Amino acid sequence: MNRVLLLFLAFFSIQIAKAQYTEIINSKRPGLSESPYSIGTNVYQFETGLFYRNSDNPLYTVPSDTYGGELLFRYGKFSEKLEFDLNLAYQIDDLSHHPNGHIKGISDLTVGAKYLIRQQEYADRSKEVRSFKKRYAFDWKRLIPSIGIYAGVHTKFVSKDYKDDNLSYKLAVLLQNDITDRLVILTNLINDKFSTDDSFYKYIVTMTYAIDQDWSFFIENQGQYQENFSPKYQFGTGLAYLINENLQVDASARTNFFDNYDYYYFSTGVSWRLDRHYDTLTLKKTSKKTIGKKKKRTGFFSKLFGKKRN
Repeated sequence: MNRVLLLFLAFFSIQIAKAQYTEIINSKRPGLSESPYSIGTNVYQFETGLFYRNSDNPLYTVPSDTYGGELLFRYGKFSEKLEFDLNLAYQIDDLSHHPNGHIKGISDLTVGAKYLIRQQEYADRSKEVRSFKKRYAFDWKRLIPSIGIYAGVHTKFVSKDYKDDNLSYKLAVLLQNDITDRLVILTNLINDKFSTDDSFYKYIVTMTYAIDQDWSFFIENQGQYQENFSPKYQFGTGLAYLINENLQVDASARTNFFDNYDYYYFSTGVSWRLDRHYDTLTLKKTSKKTIGKKKKRTGFFSKLFGKKRN
């Protein structure tokens, strides 16, 4: 398979055939949206980064400067369509009106899961040799998205300055359109903290594109709507670089618009996976017996962990 396409599959969570697993890493970073596809069974994935956020919002509750780190742990189990995750964030907020001048600690610890409900199939026109027009004609089925759902819980295992009185929940509908072999559009429709007075709705629309075999970039727009508050809109962009099949680095930036104050956000991070995925093959002559066939892989991490090759 063309390595450019593999990078595209990894960075934008495209699947091959009916399998969620891809031969190189599928990272959510550096965008904020999420694909409906999982990383594959028996894959352990860590996506971590550092961020800086600045805002001159005059409201007391909004920090002027925030520094921090975040970790997203993803794990596929039971089904190629199912993924579990844990999101952890630690931050330091410099507050101009706070008595101590700042607050710090674990600001978020969310556990959740997502499931692919519907996978959109596309025609393989690479084998079309009789008609140039049919070979390169746009497949209108690409406008119909694949669909997934996400459900998560914001736990109370956070620092006291960030703790809410009650548990809160997050629900999302995850959509993905594969416009071309390199271009993907992700759309997330989110209801966050819906069990509390701070409940809000948000959309995230991300366009992602594979530049070449190593580089990819995205542009992103998100809007947030909350009762008794003005809508908030942001624009973001960033790059990702594939070091090897299990390792990716990234950088991104975003800002707001339509507001009467300035907002800036910068992030850089790395995504790494420990790949223990097996394809399950069922023997025709035995209805109950199955064998696990490991994907062949090469590179630094396969040597590091002493993975056997078939």
